Amino acid sequence: MAANTQVSLVDDYVSEYQGIQAQMGDPDVVGDQDLFRKLSKRYAQLQPIINVNNELTQAREDLEAAQEMAAEDKEFAEEATRLEGEIVRLEEELADLLAPRDEHDADDVIMEIKAGAGGEEAALFAGDLARMYQKYAEKAGLSWDVLDLSESDLGGVKDMTVAVKAKNPSRDGAWSMLKFEGGVHRVQRIPVTESQGRIQTSAAGVLVYPEPEEVEAVDIDEKDLRVDVYRSSGKGGQGVNTTDSAVRITHLPTGIVVTCQKERSQIQNRARAMQVLQARLDQLEREKAEAEAAEGRASQVRTMDRSERIRTYNWPENRISDHRINYKSNNLDAVLDGNMDDIITALQTHERQERLEAEQ
Repeated sequence: MAANTQVSLVDDYVSEYQGIQAQMGDPDVVGDQDLFRKLSKRYAQLQPIINVNNELTQAREDLEAAQEMAAEDKEFAEEATRLEGEIVRLEEELADLLAPRDEHDADDVIMEIKAGAGGEEAALFAGDLARMYQKYAEKAGLSWDVLDLSESDLGGVKDMTVAVKAKNPSRDGAWSMLKFEGGVHRVQRIPVTESQGRIQTSAAGVLVYPEPEEVEAVDIDEKDLRVDVYRSSGKGGQGVNTTDSAVRITHLPTGIVVTCQKERSQIQNRARAMQVLQARLDQLEREKAEAEAAEGRASQVRTMDRSERIRTYNWPENRISDHRINYKSNNLDAVLDGNMDDIITALQTHERQERLEAEQ
């Protein structure tokens, strides 16, 4: 990024930041929870840029003063040398903060986990993935809210929908961490249902979408929906609720089906299901726009074909492999315990490099 362009961009961000500060001090804005939440989110996104820019400005002023005094006191000459190195570091950090980013990185997400090929074993593996993501979310300071869950007879996951949210506004929200998880995940291990001790392969699918901020923002024609209500169910389909509070919404034009049974109220379940549906439709539009722009970014795999995988989990060798970036590591046990930082950082680094190359 050219120096003049960077300065102009920083100036724009500083002006926006100061404008948001003024708005957040307005009693009318404070009383509008939706507006205040949006402003707080953007404020948090800009904060790291403003902080580094302030440090850089101060370091440059300190360097100028130290250089003036260096002729009279050698200690100032040493300080000037230190500040020159500090300025280089801060300039690089600021450039990284200003680099092109995914516009949804600060967003919360909806995650769906579905058992694929492999029967009961696939459901057990989907359950392993769900626990892995939940533990990672806890370690990363994200909340984990199950909206809908269908379990297998052995306690695996047939189908699960979860809302994952940042507990505090940040430029690096749940989407920045979990967006890479969309696709087919393949497992190689001896199933608990296998009596001969043979290694088998099965799969589970993960879908991830940025979550719309407001239920009220949903703009879907009611004529395009079929809404069914039923009783919430537990493991193996056992009923756990005596009222028809669970909601299933089918979007007729696309065939997308969304269910929600977490809430006790049918109205609340419908509202959450509509929000998930909006997230699914938004994701479809993004993928369509990306395909039309020929950006070459692969969409999330919509089938559970074991050959179309993004990652393989090999139990006997304790190995995890991400096939998109040729990442391999023999710490599968740690990853399944929620220690996903290394693989997610590798994917983030790869994405950032691709964006910088595209910008150039």
